[in-house]
Amino acid sequence: MLVLVGSISHFVVILHSKAGKVLFINVYLVIGMKKIVILAMGMILGGTALAQEELETTISGDIVSNYIWRGQDLGDVSLQPNLGLAYKGMSLTAWGNVGLTDPTDTKELDLTLGYTIGGLNISVTDYWFNVGLDPDCRYFKYDTHGTNHLFEANIGYDFGFASLQCFTNFAGNDGINKDGDRAYSSYIETKVPFRLATLDWTATAGAVPYATTTYGTRGFAVTNLTLRATKTIKVTNTFSIPVFGQLTGNPCSQKAYLVLGFTLHP
Repeated sequence: MLVLVGSISHFVVILHSKAGKVLFINVYLVIGMKKIVILAMGMILGGTALAQEELETTISGDIVSNYIWRGQDLGDVSLQPNLGLAYKGMSLTAWGNVGLTDPTDTKELDLTLGYTIGGLNISVTDYWFNVGLDPDCRYFKYDTHGTNHLFEANIGYDFGFASLQCFTNFAGNDGINKDGDRAYSSYIETKVPFRLATLDWTATAGAVPYATTTYGTRGFAVTNLTLRATKTIKVTNTFSIPVFGQLTGNPCSQKAYLVLGFTLHP
């Protein structure tokens, strides 16, 4: 059940269990500006056991030599933790970033509520950055003209051989267009996975359709051309480390980046 009411205040995940049986899952996501609240969802399982394999959790963390996002340089060496919960196509994810070598690098906390059915996926993300309209960097400040939060809607489809994703900012600390108005900044991206020489590769192309200060564009612009290769290194019979290298070019800003990283997970 998805209900729109009130104003944003907090995000909570509550799991109620008894004798090893999950009875309720209540997920509250408050993600609006001043008078927008999304209260998502009260799922009552009515005393029946939730099969262990149906409720999936994700815990991982990336270490990267450079934080590059959609062709933009957001920091040097960074730690990027990830915590996720998924059930029957519904997912709830927390993702963060903190610089390890430069204290002025971007600090970020993103909360995403998503749903996938077949190849179709939809989601809403609440981005929070330590820079924005609030000089005190308060997380629970959601004033329309004084927040560091940015809210984005996403819809996409995975065709198997390729995927297409569309993102649009709809509230929060968005950029402005040429007229000085809210830009409703958008980004369109396609990815093509393939395997070559024992490595898993992904080719990515991303573009911004119109002018916005969020991506530093003055009109339609290609902002992200990325080629990424991943190799999983086996450490023991029960532990392995995915290592990846990534070459990114941003034709709009005329900049290029080479990134090395690895992922840690249980």
